[in-house]
Formats: sequence, structure tokens, C-alpha cells
Amino acid sequence: MKTHSYLIVFILILSFLVVFSAFGASKKEEIEGTIGGSVSVIAQWGGNELEIFNNMVAPFEDETGIRVDYEGTRDINAILTTRVQAGNPPDIAILSSPAKMAEFARMGELVDLSNVLDMGKLKKDYAKGWIDLATIDGKLVGVFVKTAVKGTIWYSPPNLKSEGISIPKTWDEMMSVSEKLASQGKTPWSVGLESGSASGWPGTDWIEDIVLRTAGPEKYVDWYKGKLAWTSPEIKKAWEMWGRIVADEKMIYGGRQYVLSTNFGQAAQPLFTSPPRAYFHHQATFMQGFIAKQFPNLVPGEDYNFFAFPVIDKKYAKAVEGAGDVCIMFNDTPQAEAFIKYFAGAKAQTFWVKGGSGLSANRSVSLSDYPDELSRNAAKILTGAEIVVFDASDMMPSAMNQAFWSAVMDYVQNPQKLDSILEKLDKIRKDIY
Repeated sequence: MKTHSYLIVFILILSFLVVFSAFGASKKEEIEGTIGGSVSVIAQWGGNELEIFNNMVAPFEDETGIRVDYEGTRDINAILTTRVQAGNPPDIAILSSPAKMAEFARMGELVDLSNVLDMGKLKKDYAKGWIDLATIDGKLVGVFVKTAVKGTIWYSPPNLKSEGISIPKTWDEMMSVSEKLASQGKTPWSVGLESGSASGWPGTDWIEDIVLRTAGPEKYVDWYKGKLAWTSPEIKKAWEMWGRIVADEKMIYGGRQYVLSTNFGQAAQPLFTSPPRAYFHHQATFMQGFIAKQFPNLVPGEDYNFFAFPVIDKKYAKAVEGAGDVCIMFNDTPQAEAFIKYFAGAKAQTFWVKGGSGLSANRSVSLSDYPDELSRNAAKILTGAEIVVFDASDMMPSAMNQAFWSAVMDYVQNPQKLDSILEKLDKIRKDIY
């Protein structure tokens, strides 16, 4: 009788385990397959970018049953601030400013993505620099999903070939080539700083590129955080190095007035006239779009190309200044988790690169998916970087950023006033930070 009772109990336990296992299996299948529900996403994409985004999320919606509710706005920072204060943030936001991401993170509003994403895979797919940029106070709060490379030097391959010029690998080589051209009565550089109320910003990129490659990433970050004075030797040196180009009338096409009055989008034109009026132009990878529109008959990679900003200090040879859009999560829901896992992956980001709308920081995106040689070269620079920093001026408070723009214009107009220009910037720094 006792044995019979044990048998009954054993059968009941076994039956329970079978039912529990079946339930668990079906639940696992449900999570890995159809989830359902919706996820709210806010970004500033429109036009071609929005079209690519819609194509990107279509397979995600089909596979998961999750509806993506997208809201597009050009005033994303203000709208997000209002919604966060009202306790009604979206599930997901995509920002172009890591500074805003950091602000929300320090308010305790963002989900720690190290508890959501496979960190082993993330570290394999993304350079440490991109992960560090999205880590605030020890917590991973974002993933960069669309990027660009700054500091590229544009040129015409046929024109350099006719001058017997090889691509310079170092700053000294680039300056030697520039000075040789100038000594022959030829103008090495074309620079344009005009951009309406933001005039001067192209010059800030020059300063940032030099600071990064001379002072290093730690000093670079201290600088945009207001901890390093504008009058410090590190920052002054960067202005003086740039001054070897913009403060020398023989080095710049059209002289300083051309530099101050020419729109940045038109500034590469002198490279592609016949004969060429200049040989080099410094601008981010997005310059390809301007050149292609102005010179539709030129073939990218053959008639125009770029090389990475040359090495100054070998310690920072793998350093890159980038820009990009970072994905953050306000609400930790199954739908939001599924979205950010998909969005961070190579499958989703391949849509960006095939559409020609940006680069991917994800190393698992194949170079063969990029539409042309130029975008593939940019991707190689990006994924090969060991040190990645974001545009410093964009990380500064708005008033400091605008003062930086104005200082660039003042310096080109009056290079001899550098000390007073830096002292003025430092006074503003002390007032703001």
C-alpha cells in the first residue's frame, strides 16, 4: 500500500514536469518568435533616411509581430525633455548628440543596456571607442547605429598624379607637400567656413582633429568638458598648427576673405576645375554628396577621393573623430528590448549602408554592402579605429560651441590675435561650466 502511494506521487510529479516543460518550451518559442504589441520610437529622420528606416523595420515587424510607432521631429531634444519631465518618454529615441544622452542617463531615465544586449557579441562587433562613448558613469546606455567619419582630406587622384604627389601618411608629409606646391605658385588648400549663423564650424573640426592627435583622447575630453583651458599649451598648439595653413595666404585659395565668405558645401569646387585651383580640402565623409551634386560626371574613387587625417603622434595613429546617431531606451519592455537588439545588429544596419545614408560602426556589416569605393574606405577607417571620439564642439554647451565658431572666424581674419582670442574663449568657459 505504501509502495502504491509512492508510485502515485511519482506519476503526479512526472506529469507536472512534462506539462511545465511543454509550457516553458512554448513560452520560449513565443518569445523568440512572435512577441506582438508595439514600440514607440522617436528620431529626427525624414526623407531618404526615413524611407531606409521603414525598409529596415519591415522585416522586424513581420518576424516579431511588433508594430513600430515612429515619430519624426527636427526638434527632438526639446520634445524629449518635455516628455521626460511629464513622465511620458517614448520607449526608444535616436539622438545625434551624446551630450543629451548623457544628460538623460544622469537623470536616471535610461535603461542599462548591458542587461539587455549580449555584451560579448557587442564587444566583438563594436570598437571599444564606440562602446565607451555610449557608457555613462559605468553604464552602457546607448548603441551607435549610424555614423560618419570626420577629418577626411579630399583630393583629385588625377591632379595629384600629374604633380607626382603620393598620399601623405603623416602631418609632416602633408605640410611638406603643401609647402612645395605653394613654392611653385600653386595653391594647396581650399577652405570654406561660411554656414549662416553657424559660420566657423568647419574650422572647429580642424582644431578638434589636431587636438585629438597631439594631446590624446583624455585631454580632448577634458577640453570639451571645460576642464582644460583654451589658453593651455595643448589647445594653443592646435590653433597654431592649423594656422600654418589658414594664416598663410599662399596656402589657401582665394585668400582669407574667400575662406571666410565661401559656404562649406562649395569649398571643394577649386579641386575639380581645369586646371585645378587647389589640391586638398578637409571635410567629413558627407562631402561626397556635395561633390557628386556639383560634378555629376565625376566618378567617385577615380576622379575624387579622400584619405584619413594624417598621423601626427604615432600613439594616436588609430584615432578617429566621428559623428553619428545613438539609440537609447527609456522603457524596458519586451518590445523595446527586441527592437534595440535588432537595431544594433548587422542585419538592420546593412540597410543604412546599402542606402548610402551612413556608415555602420558594427564590424559585422560586410564591406561589400557599401555602394561604392568611397563609402567602403570610410567604413574601413571607422571599424579599424582603436580610439573614437565625438565631435568636441557638439559636446560643448551651446554658448561655448557658438563662441568657438566665432573664434574660428576671428582667427582667420586676424591670426596675430590668437592669444586674445583664446583668453576670450577661456573667460566664457569659466562663466559657463
